[in-house]
Amino acid sequence: MTTILEDVAEHLSQAEQILFITGAGLSADSGLPTYRGVGGLYEGQTTAEGFSIEEALSGSMFQVQPDITWKYLWQLGAALHNTCHNRGHEVIAEIEHHKPNTWVLTQNIDGFHRSAGSQNLVEIHGRASELYCIKCDYVTTAQDFLADYGQEVPLPPICPACQGIIRPAVVLFGETLPERGIQALYQFQDMAWDLVFAVGTSGLFPYIAEPLVRAQLKGIPTVEINPGETMLSSVVEYRIALGAAVALEQIWHLAQH
Repeated sequence: MTTILEDVAEHLSQAEQILFITGAGLSADSGLPTYRGVGGLYEGQTTAEGFSIEEALSGSMFQVQPDITWKYLWQLGAALHNTCHNRGHEVIAEIEHHKPNTWVLTQNIDGFHRSAGSQNLVEIHGRASELYCIKCDYVTTAQDFLADYGQEVPLPPICPACQGIIRPAVVLFGETLPERGIQALYQFQDMAWDLVFAVGTSGLFPYIAEPLVRAQLKGIPTVEINPGETMLSSVVEYRIALGAAVALEQIWHLAQH
């Protein structure tokens, strides 16, 4: 009797057009805690100000109290400091290297897919390391901004060019997706996938779950890799209750042998 891992590996070995939909659970193997879910910083809790983390990290909060939004953005940045991509990101990049029609749709803002070597990449929520001023055309990176300011950065950070407020190039809760992200989602609808993975994501956002749901309805093999059950668990054909890096490593090894 074959195992689920062997079945998925067989699909992977035969597939040419592959889509990986990834979320915070993939980066958890890098030591980054998720805000919600297993090991979440704010599971069942509110922030010190009495807001949910989604409210604190929302576009509406940024408009009225950017200092609160930046307080928790800064926590995210601190968690990212001295961490890097993990074996799960590397495996996905290796699969793309061997199968060039492999794509990644990620809701993560940590940039780990890019640093691991993925090129066919849609960072639908942006990247935390890219910063810009909301008033002028000033743009920078988090690394360069910290180098200029030192460690005594006011929150919210202030633009050195016009004294406007700096923000990261990410989609906050309640904000609309950028046009390029929407176009990528339309593009994915038209692509003939052979295999679709959901890795470390709960499928909370409908536009994240949609490619997987569409694939399942078309009879395309779908796989969820997540140690905990999610709203996608009852949708997919194969569910693997393991951590992302462990599962991807095993599947890729089996697919090559």
